[in-house]
Amino acid sequence: MNGKLKFQSALTGKNQGRPPLWVMRQAGRYLPEYRKLKERYSFLEMVKTPELAKEVSLQPLKRFELDAVILFSDILVIPEAMGQPYHFRDQGGIQMEFALEGEDCIDRLEEEGIDEKLSYMKDALLLIGNELKNQKALLGFCGSPWTLACYMIQGGSHDGFPRAVEWATHQPKAFEALLRKISCALKQLITMQMEAGVDALQIFDSWHSLCPAEKAWDWSLKWIEEITRDLPEHGSLMLYAKSPQERLKALSKSGVTGLSLDQGINLAEARRTLPAPFVLQGNIDPAIMESTPERVKSEAIRVLDSMRDDPAHILNLGHGIRPNAKIECMEALVETNQSYR
Repeated sequence: MNGKLKFQSALTGKNQGRPPLWVMRQAGRYLPEYRKLKERYSFLEMVKTPELAKEVSLQPLKRFELDAVILFSDILVIPEAMGQPYHFRDQGGIQMEFALEGEDCIDRLEEEGIDEKLSYMKDALLLIGNELKNQKALLGFCGSPWTLACYMIQGGSHDGFPRAVEWATHQPKAFEALLRKISCALKQLITMQMEAGVDALQIFDSWHSLCPAEKAWDWSLKWIEEITRDLPEHGSLMLYAKSPQERLKALSKSGVTGLSLDQGINLAEARRTLPAPFVLQGNIDPAIMESTPERVKSEAIRVLDSMRDDPAHILNLGHGIRPNAKIECMEALVETNQSYR
């Protein structure tokens, strides 16, 4: 069974044997070939040039026997397409060209024509799909309305995103207007990626943990549910939302078909809460990828044993692979999964 078929079988809760494997941020700075390309092109040039995005997306497959390719892109292409550009700070992190200050700023954001403005993503997906020849699964992604709003309101990266929390708490009218516009834009982006042939799409609610338990639905999850509800035949939508174990049931009610779980979650307990065919993905600690192949093998076997014979488990890290990850550790992860019985 090739990678695409194995991935699809897990998405429908029918997988047998080892789980399919891919790694968040599998195309990136830990790869020397990526760093070499980065010497010639900026991050955004690679994102916005379909041939380059294809090359970067496929780099991991030339080294590792992974079951899926994820498009090389960025969640913040949505604010940019809406009229709020961004760049990377020299000292690290994201800087939006301006922060949203109120309803006047929201009125100026454009939520229509997103598929045309981001057509380079569709072009890249089509190029990648042609290269894969149905042998590997193809994945798309986007940010969640709440997580995108955090950057847009704050004006860039910031610990705790206090302005976004303040808006959600004390300016509910403006907050809702913004989340509605972002959700409209995201529906177009997700539809475009699905039309380009992705097998599944992951929504990154990276800052979900900033939502108090009593506000998680209103600030974040209801907007994801609205997106999934309005997508005809939306297929497989995974949600990554860093959150405590007791919030998993609430996350699953957002209309997605699976959850990508961080390393703080006990997978076996999560499965008891959310039976198959609901998909569970994860959740090896990314830090282990900076250690030794022996430690990676041990941790991978621990996770695999905890989900043995699970028909809807996808092996992954609990977060994106980091720049200091070692090639030999990635090789150990792939080899351990490939030989697992």
